[in-house]
Amino acid sequence: MEVILLQKVANLGNIGDKVKVKPGYGRNFLLPSGRAALATATNLKKFEERRSELEKLAADSLSSAQSRAKQLEGFRLTLQAKAGTEGKLFGSVGTSDIAEALTKGGIAIERAEVRLPGGPIRVIGEHHVKLHLHTDVEIDLPVVITAED
Repeated sequence: MEVILLQKVANLGNIGDKVKVKPGYGRNFLLPSGRAALATATNLKKFEERRSELEKLAADSLSSAQSRAKQLEGFRLTLQAKAGTEGKLFGSVGTSDIAEALTKGGIAIERAEVRLPGGPIRVIGEHHVKLHLHTDVEIDLPVVITAED
């Protein structure tokens, strides 16, 4: 299946690239999410008419992500959770907990932008979390989990 990318897609291509993808990936992900359009003659013509608009939207999205990354530069998130005597948490700290704490702190972060490479955090201490703000902007955020009194 051939598609035209309307947004930059990681490990696939940039705006305007005509790429071949597996039918399921195109039909179930790229087309419904608006990241691509079928590579037909009419869609190619429509894309070329909208190309500057799409590139401007992509540049705005990138600059927004870079400004949010600058906000988070040197930021250290501290969370409190109930823990046992050995430092194990009763439960875990997940992506939604981190996103909620950052939003309360004044930095707008969506749950989907938080990446926990090792899964949910289950012990107290300092952990590093990846924030995927844009396909080109990914930052490392130190998160300190302390035990509640």
